[in-house]
Amino acid sequence: MGSELKVGDVMTKNVIVISKGSPMADVAKMMRKHDVGAIVVVDGKSAVGIITERDIVHKIIAAGKDVTKQKVDDIMSKPLRVVKPTASIEEAAKAMKGNKIKRLPVINENKELIGILSEGDIARLLPSIVDLIEERDLAR
Repeated sequence: MGSELKVGDVMTKNVIVISKGSPMADVAKMMRKHDVGAIVVVDGKSAVGIITERDIVHKIIAAGKDVTKQKVDDIMSKPLRVVKPTASIEEAAKAMKGNKIKRLPVINENKELIGILSEGDIARLLPSIVDLIEERDLAR
């Protein structure tokens, strides 16, 4: 991948968030409403955790817990792995692979949530990268 591409160039800027302390039942409703597989948990403007569909299945359903009695704090994955918008796509992809995660919240220098980078965001780059490689090969 091209090292000139930065996380901030391809991240999703409209991140669906939920406040720390919120009921888990709200998470599932928000996922459905916004058609997303993960919601970032925030404390003010700071991202403190993430809840994925997998978390709901493994930590609530498979564990036999009542979703109406759970809070996001009990289920969210933490510590949260994050990335800065100035990081290269390669760095972010390596971090995802190394941590076995599919999404990286993006934070600014004040540690405020400004976006999210997913495997899907990176995958959408592939056609452009293939075109660049083909152009380079044709120019030789």
